[in-house]
Amino acid sequence: MTPEKLDAWRIVPRLLILSYMVVFYQTCSWFMELDLPNNAQAGFVSVIVGAGAAWFGLYVNGGKK
Repeated sequence: MTPEKLDAWRIVPRLLILSYMVVFYQTCSWFMELDLPNNAQAGFVSVIVGAGAAWFGLYVNGGKK
């Protein structure tokens, strides 16, 4: 497999997005199972969601120009 094919298929960014999806799902599941979430826990979930927005923006805007 050549580097050009890896770049054309965007394998690494897709793997990063996939790994983020797993982390996002696990974080949301953990948060929804809490009896009384506090502000620190809500802030943690907010950071995870914000990181996802940044990753998605980089993924969408990171193609060839």
